[in-house]
Amino acid sequence: MNAVSPLKHMEAATQALAAVVDALRDALPNDALVIEEAERRAYECDGLSAYRQIPGAVALPRTRDELMTCLRLCREHGVSIIPRGAGTGLSGGALPSETGLLLSMARFNRILEIDADNRCAVVQPGVRNLAISEAAAPQGLYYAPDPSSQIACSIGGNVAENAGGVHCLKYGLTVHNVTGLEIVTLDGEVVRLGGKTLDTPGLDLLAFMIGSEGMLGIVTEVTVRLLPRAERTQVLMASFDDVETAGGAVAGIIAAGLIPAGLEMMDNAAIRAAEDFVHAGYPVEAAAILLCELDGTNAEVSEDVMVVRQKLLDLGATEVRTARDDAERALFWAGRKAAFPAAGRISPDYYCMDGTIPRHQLGTVLHRINELSAEHGLGVCNVFHAGDGNLHPLILYDANQTGQLETAEAFGQQILELCVAVGGTITGEHGVGVEKLDGMCAQFPAPELEQFHRLRRAFDPLGLLNPGKAIPTLARCAEFGREHVHHGQVAHPDLPRL
Repeated sequence: MNAVSPLKHMEAATQALAAVVDALRDALPNDALVIEEAERRAYECDGLSAYRQIPGAVALPRTRDELMTCLRLCREHGVSIIPRGAGTGLSGGALPSETGLLLSMARFNRILEIDADNRCAVVQPGVRNLAISEAAAPQGLYYAPDPSSQIACSIGGNVAENAGGVHCLKYGLTVHNVTGLEIVTLDGEVVRLGGKTLDTPGLDLLAFMIGSEGMLGIVTEVTVRLLPRAERTQVLMASFDDVETAGGAVAGIIAAGLIPAGLEMMDNAAIRAAEDFVHAGYPVEAAAILLCELDGTNAEVSEDVMVVRQKLLDLGATEVRTARDDAERALFWAGRKAAFPAAGRISPDYYCMDGTIPRHQLGTVLHRINELSAEHGLGVCNVFHAGDGNLHPLILYDANQTGQLETAEAFGQQILELCVAVGGTITGEHGVGVEKLDGMCAQFPAPELEQFHRLRRAFDPLGLLNPGKAIPTLARCAEFGREHVHHGQVAHPDLPRL
C-alpha cells in the first residue's frame, strides 16, 4: 500500500479542521472562536518565542459543556488539540499546530472555594498562581509554589509543567501541593483524581497527571494545599568571589541539616542585569550571590539566622547581609524574580534553559557551562534555584545574526547532556515541550520511551492531545543517536534506519 504523501496529508488535515470550525461556529458563542489570522497570531508561541506557529483555529470555552463540544468534534474529525494556559511556559509546550485547534483555558478563571478549615482551595485552571494567595490572604493562608511568572502564569499551566519557584526547596513543586484534579478525557469522560485529603484509594494517577503537558486530558478543576503564613521571614544575601565557591556553599548549607525556605543563586552577569533593572542593592562586583530565606517562629528564625550567617562565612562568603525589614526582603526577591526580563537589557535575545543536578555538582557544572560559553562565543547568565539544584542558564544571543539561534540551541543541548552526565535530569520545572525532545533521547533508552508512549495511548489512543510534545518518537531518537555517536556505538542500534 502506498503511503499518503505529506501534501495529501496536509490537505486532509486542513479539511478536517475546516469541518470542526464550521461546527464550532454554531455550537460556541461568537466570542469563543478565533479564526481571523491577525487574532490567531497572538497565540503563535508561548514564552519560548524562538519557536512560532500560527494556530489553525483557537477556541476559548467558558463552560465544561463548551469544552466537551470542542473535544467531541475534534475527536470525530481527527483534529489535534493543543491546550494552552496563560502562555508563559518556556519549553514550547503550547506551540500550536497549523491544522489543529488551540484550546485556551483562560476563561476557566474562577476561584470556586477557599476552605480555610481544610487549608485548601478549589480553583479553575485559568486562575493566576498569585491570585490564589491573594484570595487566601484574609485567612492567613497562601499557596506555596511561586514561579517567577506567578503574577501571570495560570495554575492549569503549573499543573501541566509541574512548576516550582523560589520556595520549592522547602515547600515542594506543584506535585507536592496539589491534592485533587478534575479532568475531561478526549472521549468526554469526567474524571476526578484525589480531593481535599492527602491520600485517596487506588493508583496514584494524580501524580501521573501533574507534568503530563496536556497529553492525557484537559484539567478543568484543581484543588491545592494552602499553608499558614510564617510568623517571621528573614532573608540573608551572601556575596562570593567565585562561582564555584558559591556552589559549594549551597551543598554545605544543606549538608549541615539546614533547610531554608528558599536558596537562590545568581552569577555576576545576572547580578548586574538585575541591579540595573530593579535597583535591589545587589553587590555588582561579586562573582555570585546567594539569597537564603528562613521562615518559622520568631525564636526559630532568630537562631537560624545566626547559624546560617556563620555557616556562609565559613563556606567562603566575603560578606553576608540581612534584610533590614520586609521592604528590603521584598526588594532582594524582586531582583531575583526579575532576572529573566532583566537579561533583555544586555542581549537582544536569550534562551532560558532548565535542568536539575545533584547539589554537590553545582561548582563543577557551572565551571563547565562557562567553558562551553567560551567555546560557542555566546554569553551566559546563571540564575537558578540552587537549593534543589535546578539550573536556569540564560544563553545570550542575537536572532538577527545568522546561525546564532542554532548555536544557542546546540549550547543548550550540551548543558542538558551535562546535567544527565552528572546524575541529574533535563528539566526541573519548565517541562519538555518541543524544546527538550532531543534531551529526552539523551536521558531515556528506547524501552522506557516506548513505555511512555504506551501510557499516553491508554488515555489518548488517537494521539490528538498535544501531539509532538514531551515524548520523542523512537525514530527521532535514532536520528539523534546517529548524530551523537559515543565510542563507536550508535544509540538505539536495534531500530531500522532508512
